[in-house]
Amino acid sequence: MADQQSLDKAPHPSPLAYDDVAAAAQGLADDGLPVDLRALREALAGKQKEAGPTQVLHQHLSAWRAAQAEPAEPINVAPPAALITALGDWAQQLMDQAAAGQRDAQAKTESDLAFLLALSGEAEAELARTRATLAEREARIARLTVELRQARDIAADALVGKAKDQLAIQGKDAQLADLRAQLERQVANTAAESDARLAAEMELVGAVTARDHHAAELAAMRAQLDTFSPA
Repeated sequence: MADQQSLDKAPHPSPLAYDDVAAAAQGLADDGLPVDLRALREALAGKQKEAGPTQVLHQHLSAWRAAQAEPAEPINVAPPAALITALGDWAQQLMDQAAAGQRDAQAKTESDLAFLLALSGEAEAELARTRATLAEREARIARLTVELRQARDIAADALVGKAKDQLAIQGKDAQLADLRAQLERQVANTAAESDARLAAEMELVGAVTARDHHAAELAAMRAQLDTFSPA
């Protein structure tokens, strides 16, 4: 109970004052030590001062630092004339370089455009030549088609003629066979008559010659027809 009364009678620490902080900070500065929150707390503790809340200590320290700061001399912000001239020259150089780059790019673009136009002209000329070649080939195909049709017509006519010739030859062969039979019968019947037999023999010889002649014509027609027949 006595201890509690002693505690109640003990003086409570007063709130941290700016002057205490300023004195501690100045002492640190005079000793060549860094003036910061940690050093201030240690210095105040050595002087048996209560540092108090960190926020209050920081506010007093900031105020002391502001008071210690010397007013800065006004700064001459006007650039030197030489710098202005150099900047102007530099800006002009940049503009010249940019303009040169643009002129070079424009020249290259114009060159590429001229090349593309030339290629386009060559392509159009090549297309015209190709069209002309196609037209010529189409005309040639048309002529060949007509010639082929004519050749087919000629071959068909030749086949028809050959068929007619074959029929005619077959008819002549039948006539010759009938004539030969008649002559043979006549020769057998008139064997005693030499003049009549001789005349019949001569007539028979003529008929055989005619048959051989027709056979030769038939062979020639067949050979000619084979030349028109497709392979």
